[in-house]
Amino acid sequence: MKKFLNTKDSLKKIILLCLSLVLLGGCASHPFLVDDEESMAAWDYLIGPGDNIEIIVWRNPEISMSVPVRPDGKITTPLVEDLLASGKTATQLARDIEETLSKYIQEPVVTVIVTNFVGPYSEQIRVIGEAAEPRALPYRENMSLMDVLIAVGGITDFAAGNRASIIRNVDGEQKQFRVRLNDLIRDGDISANVQMKQGDILIIPESFF
Repeated sequence: MKKFLNTKDSLKKIILLCLSLVLLGGCASHPFLVDDEESMAAWDYLIGPGDNIEIIVWRNPEISMSVPVRPDGKITTPLVEDLLASGKTATQLARDIEETLSKYIQEPVVTVIVTNFVGPYSEQIRVIGEAAEPRALPYRENMSLMDVLIAVGGITDFAAGNRASIIRNVDGEQKQFRVRLNDLIRDGDISANVQMKQGDILIIPESFF
């Protein structure tokens, strides 16, 4: 029995060692994420399903109203049916509404104001793994890694924070970068606080030790 237990413990140690080598090898293949000028570039909010928009038609209060963006990304008003809103800026949507209303109103002037912000899925920040509250977040201008961690309530006690990574679309290609969550949260190392971009996926793995 004692020999069996020793063999079992040895096997367990070997498995843990193999896992650690795989994880370390995987981490080593991904560079650390650092801020650059591209990540700080100007950004325009895009409307998405779940947003609420206020449509103001100058001198036509009877067709000015607040409407939700449906799950299919479209909106409907009395004179505008099934118009795609998702993926457009407020200004672009206003011009599209003007074009449709011009069939009924002479030279319509439309203003669109977004009053509830969700954004399209392609713009949201997704947090998965050992976050206190894993979820998708609407992207905000100049959003940082610290802002994301605050929004999801931090990481769990089982998180391997310094093995976390961000998957980001770079020139149409998905690339993976390492981030140092433990250094940021527990050690207060502000250099580990990097800028997020639209569509980033933050993966927080579980610690095996």
